Amino acid sequence: MTGIAEEAPVTLDMLKQLMAEFAKERDWDRFHSPRNLLLALVGEVGELSEIFQWKGEVPKGLPNWKEEEKVHLGEELSDVLLYLVRLSDICGVDLGKAALRKVQLNAIKYPAKVCKELSISSTQDENPSTNNGTATDGD
Repeated sequence: MTGIAEEAPVTLDMLKQLMAEFAKERDWDRFHSPRNLLLALVGEVGELSEIFQWKGEVPKGLPNWKEEEKVHLGEELSDVLLYLVRLSDICGVDLGKAALRKVQLNAIKYPAKVCKELSISSTQDENPSTNNGTATDGD
């Protein structure tokens, strides 16, 4: 497998090609069925979950994490991404296009204006002093 210039932008297509080459060079294609890749992906998500398991809520940017913890997190996030890319390739799904379509569908399903109004209402429900004592039904 050839090296990749670290300055080059990483794309899903690049990762897909790298993973296909990686599997082919090792004769792993025969093991890369959708089921097997999905189970491997779930296992990696479990390993990612373990990193956060006992940390409680953590702030964005992980300011209190040690550098080695962030490196480990990056490795586990990468494992999840690489298995997802490989699974989508084996299933014949263009992951980039599917993700863009999903964002568009979510924009229709969750209009920004409605979501902002619900967020404001929810915040007021959590802090009774800001809703002037009016009751809400929570829906």
